[in-house]
Amino acid sequence: MKEMVLLGDEAIALGAMHAGVSGCFGYPGTPSTEILEYLVDAFERGEGPAARWCANEKTAYESALGVSFAGRRAIVTMKHVGLNVAADPFMNSALCQIKGGLVCVVADDPSMHSSQGEQDTRFYADFAMVPLFEPVNQQEAYEMMAEAFELSERFAVPVVMRIVTRLAHSRAVVRVAEKPRSQNPLDKGLPQDWMLLPALARKNYAKLIDKQGPLGEWASSWSRNELVINESRKDLAVITSGLGRNYFRENLGDYRASCGAKGLPSTLHVASLPLPSELIRKLADSAETLLVIEEGMPFLEKQLRGIIPGKNRILGKYDGTLPRAGELNPDTVRKALGLPPNKSVLDGAPAPELPARPPQLCKGCPHHDSYSSLNLAVSRLNEKEGRVSTVVAADIGCYALGAVAPLKAVESIVCMGASIGMARGAAEAGYKYAFGVIGDSTFLHSGLTGLVDAVSSKTPVTVIILDNSIVAMTGCQPTMLPSSQLEQAVLGIGVEREHLKVIEALPGKVEENARILQEEAEYPGVSVVIFVRECLEAVRLRKKREAVTHG
Repeated sequence: MKEMVLLGDEAIALGAMHAGVSGCFGYPGTPSTEILEYLVDAFERGEGPAARWCANEKTAYESALGVSFAGRRAIVTMKHVGLNVAADPFMNSALCQIKGGLVCVVADDPSMHSSQGEQDTRFYADFAMVPLFEPVNQQEAYEMMAEAFELSERFAVPVVMRIVTRLAHSRAVVRVAEKPRSQNPLDKGLPQDWMLLPALARKNYAKLIDKQGPLGEWASSWSRNELVINESRKDLAVITSGLGRNYFRENLGDYRASCGAKGLPSTLHVASLPLPSELIRKLADSAETLLVIEEGMPFLEKQLRGIIPGKNRILGKYDGTLPRAGELNPDTVRKALGLPPNKSVLDGAPAPELPARPPQLCKGCPHHDSYSSLNLAVSRLNEKEGRVSTVVAADIGCYALGAVAPLKAVESIVCMGASIGMARGAAEAGYKYAFGVIGDSTFLHSGLTGLVDAVSSKTPVTVIILDNSIVAMTGCQPTMLPSSQLEQAVLGIGVEREHLKVIEALPGKVEENARILQEEAEYPGVSVVIFVRECLEAVRLRKKREAVTHG
């Protein structure tokens, strides 16, 4: 071990590097900025992993997801209000089966030194049902990075690291390792673990719920959640979290003198979410009154009222009286009330086995032909390399149905706009050919910023925009801008004219279009291929409007 004087932000950055991180992304926001600054400086000197600033926190999170999908470790950094911007991919990533460790470092700002609010990131982690680490000093910040990556990979969930301004911007001596851990090998996640189509998302949500019990057991056994019981003190016990522990310890000299012969009260330091429920119950049994010292909002104080048993027994979803996932219905409520099940016409008879009818693309949909070209190009690129060298990330929309048979063309579907960021992340992680598939309306919704990120870093990705001239999946609303303006938008962002291809999605052009995709995939920069053909419903509606106009 060697010693270095580091900011809390720098300790986190170095901890990530020494834990074998491969991709680092973020958007500047005080007090988190210095984390990525440290990593970007190391990257530009050739001494660290890929580290990139991004257009916003959402695209940063999506790029980190792409690295994780590729099997490697990733960190994404932002301030507390930045997590509002990244909430879509953050919440959805909890339902993915995280492959490479993914740590989201969020810097909260109590007292609003440079922020518009005091929101507390612990509420987000609790909402998403993912673990959260909260270091109390720079040494813990450094060490916890490796522990967070390990927990992320052990439970296949993203992990949040919450710090606050005082820790981020103060310096201390930190003992650091002499040699960093090696990076994970490239190893893609399974498509069914990364596609949040409803049927798959429901299964993944059930998996996330199943993880809560083991995560709770881990929290109660984790050494950083430290319980000290003083059997002589029954009047008071103290719970601390984050910097609250430091402030409590700073007062111990005077406080010990005031405690007399009975000594200091029992204490519990909470360093994680899920909360260490067993330890909290033990502390509650030891004293009549609990003093909660926590930095930020009264999160722990609020949660304790649901952990410590009172005079009332509470039944509901936590104890299994009602189902934790899915909708309620009269039958589940009858069971909770202790009533027998309702009689059914099927009582005593086997339920009929109905054939499965998974959703499919419409007959004649242009996406059939676009995906056929993509599948052909992907097959040839992998054959040429002699290994799996491609990643195909997609988005939410009717084109998400390209994930199911017979096409099976895409490998991830996380949220609106994530395809480009995840393709960029997978490329930064080391996959040679990375495709991001996005619809025309989704591109305008949240794909533009992802393309900005890719262009800014000249990352070798091929963005495929499926332009069917309509918002087809949600009722055939018009796109915000006509198709003719997509090309101008792409060029305006900075994609080179020779690497913007506008082609027709037609059955007779599958082979020709596959060759174009192969050529653009070989370009060591950003290329965009726009497949153009109207949705059949768009054609019908256009003709109806024209008939009314000319009628």
